[in-house]
This record gives sequence, C-alpha cells and structure tokens, in this order.
Amino acid sequence: MSNSDRPISQHDVARLAGVSQAAVSRTFTDGASVSPETRRQVLEAAEALGYRPNAIARSLIKHSTKIIGIVLVRFGNPFYWYVFREFTRRLQERGYWTLLLNAAQDQQVEETLPMALQYQVDGVIVTSATLSSKMADEAARAGTPVVLFNRYELDTTANAVCCDNVGGGRLVADALLDAGHVWPAYIAGEEGSSTNRDRERGFTERLAERGHTLALREAALEYTYPAGYAAANRLLRSENRPDAIFCASDLIAMGALDCARDLGINVPEQLSIVGYDDIEMAGWPPYSLTTVRQPADRLVETSIEVLLNAIENPGQEPVIEWIPVDLVRRNSARL
Repeated sequence: MSNSDRPISQHDVARLAGVSQAAVSRTFTDGASVSPETRRQVLEAAEALGYRPNAIARSLIKHSTKIIGIVLVRFGNPFYWYVFREFTRRLQERGYWTLLLNAAQDQQVEETLPMALQYQVDGVIVTSATLSSKMADEAARAGTPVVLFNRYELDTTANAVCCDNVGGGRLVADALLDAGHVWPAYIAGEEGSSTNRDRERGFTERLAERGHTLALREAALEYTYPAGYAAANRLLRSENRPDAIFCASDLIAMGALDCARDLGINVPEQLSIVGYDDIEMAGWPPYSLTTVRQPADRLVETSIEVLLNAIENPGQEPVIEWIPVDLVRRNSARL
C-alpha cells in the first residue's frame, strides 16, 4: 500500500501540527486535558488531512463503545415511535448513540439480542417484549446490562421498568362501577404478555372485590386497530351485549369505537369504551378516548437511569421499577 493509499493516522496529524501523538489523542478524548492552542493546532491539522478518529479502536482501548442497543418489537405502534425518539434524544444528551434492532415478532427477540452483543454495545433496552432467563444470563455473562421496558420477568437477571398495569386495571374497574356499569367486558391484547396479563388481572380482581364479575371477554391477540375492530365486532354481536369495554391498548379501543359506531351503537350513551396508553391520537376529537395514561417520559428516563447505573456498577442485583398511571377522562366513556 502506498503512502497515499493508507489511512491518515494520529501520527500524521501530530507531525503536521507539530505536537506529540499523545496530544492528538487527548484532543479527541472527551474530558482529557489539552491547552486551547494545542487543540486548535490539532483540529486544523486533522481538517487539512481529512483525519477522523477510529471509534472502533478507541472503544477497544476504553472497553466502551458508547452505544446502547434498543430492541423494538412494535415499530408501528405510535406509543413506541415516541418512546424510541425520546430514548435516542436523551441518550445522546448523555453522550451515547443508539443502535436500533427492529424485531417483527416477540420470538425474534431471542435472535436479535445476540446481534446486539456482537456489536459490543454498552447496554440493551428491550421494548414491548420479554426475554428468556437463558438469554438474559447470556447478556450478563457478556457484561452487558439489559433493561426490559414496560415488560418484566421475575426469574431473569434483566432489569425492568414497567407501569403499574395492575393498578391501571383497578382504576378502570372503579371508574366504570362508580358510574353504574354492570356488564363490563375486556378485549385482551397479546395473550401471555405481562402488560396484558396485569391489566386484565387488576380489572377482574377489582370487579370481584366489589361484587361483580367480568361479563364477557374477547382476545384481539395483538395491539392493533384491525384486531381491536374484529374483536369488538365479535363481542358486540353477542346476545348479551356489554355496557362497557375495557381494551388492553388505545389502538384496540379505537378499533372497538369505530366498530360500535358502524353497528349503530351510541358511544358513550349505550356503550362506554376505555383504552390504555394515552397515545396522541387518543385525544383527537373523532375519538376523544377515555384511557389510562402511561407516563412515557418518566418510563424512558427511569429506564435510562437504571441502565446507566447498571453499566457503572457491574454485578449489582437486577431491579424492577414500577411507575404509577392515571385515568384520563374524555368522551368515549360515561363516567
């Protein structure tokens, strides 16, 4: 390789700037001590030569890539659009870059995490999916902390930050019963997910505590508008139609709301519909959806704090942080 073909090195920059190679290294190292004049000389020489620091080499020396892997399962869900944007912005403010790994289905998470580990990311945030104890242990052995976002598992070494979904379900039960509803139904999301399980559990347990039972149940099987519409269509064509429906997500609830309108059912006079998430569309006038608000900003900030603490304190015990929710009353429910 001729001199003109080889990559520009720190030694080349040092020679042109008239400084030591160590001074060049300090100039491109965050927080390192270097005089303003030396920094100016180095940067001018680097620009003249077209030099760019080798991030890979630097990460090997520092044992840190300053990259956080984010595994995203539901990229089409507006709630997770916002969440990813906030993760990216807030991590960049702390000096980290994000590597997005988009998995189409939950089962692909097990295949996606090893890819993130191959990039030697400093940590991983897994959104809207759980992780097997085997895979969480593999990440722990690699020294890569993992935070589950809005999901949790009690038998893994992964950290978790999750809304109080049981409490959210209880809030909805109390609001509906206090308003005089007596025949409530539930449209489930993904069976087996901790969010769906806890929302339904909180709802049905609180109904039982107050002397009521869940009248009807349908499963949308996924957190989407079409699935919600189809589940509501089955539910609302039943012989004993409910007077209220609690839906596992806002998208499901929006599908249910449009289905009810198409069937000529007056919402909320004949049927109350309550969602979960409080995505931006929930507040749009055509829907004006009563829903349980998940505080996305607090979820994101807490997840980052848990992850960075785990990076700085390797070997600590995993933690689960619970974030409270609240009920947003709009026009889709008679409350």
